[in-house]
Amino acid sequence: MTSDDREIPKGRVRRTAQVGSVIGGQGARYAGTRAANVARSKEHAAAQLDKRHLEAAERMVDTLGTMKGAAMKIGQLASFIDTDFLPEEYRELYQDKLADLRTSAPPMSWQQVKGVLEEEWEDPVEELFEDFEHHAAAAASIGQVHRATLPDGRAVAVKIQYPGVAEALRADMQNAMMLMRLAKAIAPGLDAKAAAAELKERVLEELDYEYEAQNQRAFARGYRGHPFIHVPDVITRLSRGRVLVTEWIDGVGFDEVKALPQSKRDRFAEIVFRFCFGSIYHLQHFNADAHPGNYVLMEDGKVAFLDFGMTKHLDKEQIELEIAALEAVFAADPERLRVALHDLGFLNNPRKVDAEKLMAHVLAVGGWYMQDREITIDSSLVMESIAAVSDPRSEFFDVLRRENVPANELMGRRMEVGVLAVLGQLSATRNWYAIGREWWFADEPATELGHQERAYFESRGERRVRRFSAREG
Repeated sequence: MTSDDREIPKGRVRRTAQVGSVIGGQGARYAGTRAANVARSKEHAAAQLDKRHLEAAERMVDTLGTMKGAAMKIGQLASFIDTDFLPEEYRELYQDKLADLRTSAPPMSWQQVKGVLEEEWEDPVEELFEDFEHHAAAAASIGQVHRATLPDGRAVAVKIQYPGVAEALRADMQNAMMLMRLAKAIAPGLDAKAAAAELKERVLEELDYEYEAQNQRAFARGYRGHPFIHVPDVITRLSRGRVLVTEWIDGVGFDEVKALPQSKRDRFAEIVFRFCFGSIYHLQHFNADAHPGNYVLMEDGKVAFLDFGMTKHLDKEQIELEIAALEAVFAADPERLRVALHDLGFLNNPRKVDAEKLMAHVLAVGGWYMQDREITIDSSLVMESIAAVSDPRSEFFDVLRRENVPANELMGRRMEVGVLAVLGQLSATRNWYAIGREWWFADEPATELGHQERAYFESRGERRVRRFSAREG
């Protein structure tokens, strides 16, 4: 990565114009290329079209990476979620380029970053650290990470918020078009006003690194000593509103994990599933930002989970209602499901929704973890699941028109889509339903990792009982 001295564009109008230019400008260039291709040979025409898409992907990465904030988050989502936002035949090309936005976006220069540190810390950097690398180890949508060494020899990650990103992100949150585009990518078929308010609250929380530190400490306590999940400890005395200092994690990133043998990819995928979904039942708290830039495979086989800026607490009643809906699906009882989804807030007028079609719709979206069999998550399954909640051409469109995504469910749907997309990138195979029953109904562990996890939580005093729902599944 090379440092970028350009300031983050902050004004709402300017940011909207930049997003429009990267999309609209490329559209005009495509039209010109297609027109010129009429007089070219088939091979030459294909080569020119390939070149045009490569240029478009590179410009998209550069523009969104410089803008940071919510605009960059849209690009991060597109980098691993297979959607119609990207042309099918060039989806892999775009995703390869957009993957840089997860960890390697254009970083701010050291001078810009140092200014933030000097404002946040009373003592100079040189007195607080034995060593502090000036080049960013990773750069994302809100801040960038530098490796440093404490006087006691501990390696730490120092996440520093970009100067100006708070103003930029607040501008994005005032931009209804950009906000709803981001919300649509996260959870199509939603209560637009309530969802926008929930998304705005969660996204703006990411600007407060002290709040993130509080969340990360909670997860670190919840998983301390876990056999295959690791959450880095926070160095509280050095963390501030715009600076977060945590334990440094060595390991390999997601792109390297994708190159591993399938058995190791399956194991990695199961750990991601157990952390992202299992935290709901173990901690009543989950990390809503499920993109793969937040995962590191450590040398000892554990997976480290990073970035806790966007998390969500759930109360016991909501979890009970969600399990009740799952029980209705497992019992193949459409009417019971209709009542359960009404209780959760997904149906304003349940009598107007066909119960049989509603059941089919729920299975189209979440059937991958609701069916008692091994299921391989691939690109087509991811696309089918997303299309079932977003495509007007879907056979479930009539159901979609009568459904609502309540605000308190938005982050859960964001996490669910993100995890599904990650598993799809890994072509992962497991009986996801059997794993889920460990949490929903305290069933016997379905895998070796399940046995390890059960022993871990029992050693911490968690009894092997169903804690959330009184009904039998």
